[in-house]
Amino acid sequence: MHVAALGLYDFRSYESLDIELGTGANAFIGPNGQGKTNIVEAVDYLANLSSHRVSSEAPLVRAGTERAVVRAAVVRDERTALLEVEINPGKSNRARVNRSPLPKARELFGLLRTVLFSPEDLALVKGDPSDRRRFLDALMTTRSPRLAGVRADYDRVLRQRNTLLKTIGAARRTGNTAAALVTLDAWDEQLSRAGGELLAARLELLDALRPHIAEAYGQVAADADPERVDVTCDYKSSFELPESRSRETLVDGLADELAKRRDDEIERGISLVGPHRDDISLMLGTLPAKGYASHGESWSFALACKLAAYHLLRDEGDDPILILDDVFAELDRGRRDRLASLVAEAEQVMITAAVPDDVPAVLLGRRFEVRDGDVVHV
Repeated sequence: MHVAALGLYDFRSYESLDIELGTGANAFIGPNGQGKTNIVEAVDYLANLSSHRVSSEAPLVRAGTERAVVRAAVVRDERTALLEVEINPGKSNRARVNRSPLPKARELFGLLRTVLFSPEDLALVKGDPSDRRRFLDALMTTRSPRLAGVRADYDRVLRQRNTLLKTIGAARRTGNTAAALVTLDAWDEQLSRAGGELLAARLELLDALRPHIAEAYGQVAADADPERVDVTCDYKSSFELPESRSRETLVDGLADELAKRRDDEIERGISLVGPHRDDISLMLGTLPAKGYASHGESWSFALACKLAAYHLLRDEGDDPILILDDVFAELDRGRRDRLASLVAEAEQVMITAAVPDDVPAVLLGRRFEVRDGDVVHV
């Protein structure tokens, strides 16, 4: 899989940009603040319908305009499809395939696969549980696009349920909660069903990722202390998981825990149990990586997670587009060269760097200079 052509219209700093890309390495070189990351962000947005830099969509639209368009010619199994998303902040986005509208933008999921690594990904190790959940869920929907709908359903039910919990808490002062509790039963059932399915998918995904993460860390940090290259990743659930990890038992287990915690949830006015409260425990040797790993170790661990995602998707049949956004400048020469050797054979790699010397020679490939909003193939 690779992007043969990319068009950006009122996206970020670009009023209009059309470029042709090649297989292998595509390096975007130029000083900071010139728009390099905007290009690779657009490719990743088209794949995941979210930005790795901002949580809202308004910054993606060029100042003074109302919408942005990202369009790409994607080659997969020697067939080309034209994918397009129209970004409308505050409204529903629109998506098209080969100029034909899709009922929902999320139907784009799976048609373009990317794995992006950027400085923001240090949050995988150093950040909050939400950063690690986001990593799992994005990869989960890439592997199985239908789970995007399950995630959307879960988020919707969670919002409604939290509102109801606050209402019941306030109503307890008057003693008139019977009708609301019946409604809460219905929301509990829906939250358990969607949450159990998400939980089953996350657990299966982490099981599949675990050996890839360990192998990738050993490759990237080959020169590290042997006692500090043993990395492990375990799922931390908001309730004790049953021995059987089937979808059905997880749905039942979540429903039972919601029943046990109901009084606490009503008192606090918030849902205390479910996938939205979970985390991944990342261990470096016998110590948690968060708080104990050095800056270099944290970088290596985060990079190993992303390389693991890349190898997992590739092993399952698709060679995803690998995006390395301003990564090499943060690595010493040894780790820089090892990373380059690990990804050099990818069908397509997109790289951003401030200076050419930051990019190992094996990855220079097709090169673009980015300066003052101009992107020139050199």
